[in-house]
Amino acid sequence: MAHYRSIFLSDVHLGTRGCQAESLLDFLRHNSCQQLYLVGDIIDLWRLKVRWYWPRSHNTVVQKVLRLARSGVTVRYIRGNHDPVYELLSDYVQTQGNTIALGDIAILQEAVHETADGKKLWVIHGDQFDAAMRYATWLIHMGDHGYTLLLWFNRLLQSAFRHLGLRRHWSLSAYIKYRVKKAVQFINDYEHLLAEETSRRGYAGVVCGHIHHAEQKIIDGILYYNDGDWVESCTALVEHADGRMEIVHWPVPLRFDQDIAA
Repeated sequence: MAHYRSIFLSDVHLGTRGCQAESLLDFLRHNSCQQLYLVGDIIDLWRLKVRWYWPRSHNTVVQKVLRLARSGVTVRYIRGNHDPVYELLSDYVQTQGNTIALGDIAILQEAVHETADGKKLWVIHGDQFDAAMRYATWLIHMGDHGYTLLLWFNRLLQSAFRHLGLRRHWSLSAYIKYRVKKAVQFINDYEHLLAEETSRRGYAGVVCGHIHHAEQKIIDGILYYNDGDWVESCTALVEHADGRMEIVHWPVPLRFDQDIAA
């Protein structure tokens, strides 16, 4: 069991067949923290409205997070574009500042995290800096169908790996996406837009998700952290006790055919 000061997770997409819920449960069983940030797109309400898919492992993830919150872990849930929970609840639940308290979990549009070594990091899902999300929603929906098809091929590949006795997790969709020139340019633009806004707001760095691409870099003096996803890469961003940040790549569990208990 590894213990961290903070763990940042995003883009789990519970409610979709591409979600690597078993891997996330395995991660949560072997890693603990004082603070847990859920940086958007945890439950894919967008996809659930189209087609209901909710296996036992997805329910177990939710139960695990609720148990962590009840046990004293500070859990903050940042809204994403696939799970606009803040907007959905704000009309019905009284807010305190920009925070909605849902039991032991704080739901926010964005947050500011102070590291152990005193750096202030802006925590936001990041869809606000995706030009297609703002100006071409029809393109996003069309791309979502193509992405779902790629994830279906991913599952076939993972099944082949399992039958060969391999634990390797390789994502076809990630391979294609990061080798297409326009996709690489989109990621670069996204990172720089976020870094510019972070600098304008006076923060030392930003923690985000949305584009399913784990990254840790410095952009024009701004610390940029993307915690990745639990669909393609199975990655998390962690903060050590001294404030050092690290991206953790979690291997696929050896057993694929059963849900892992929390």
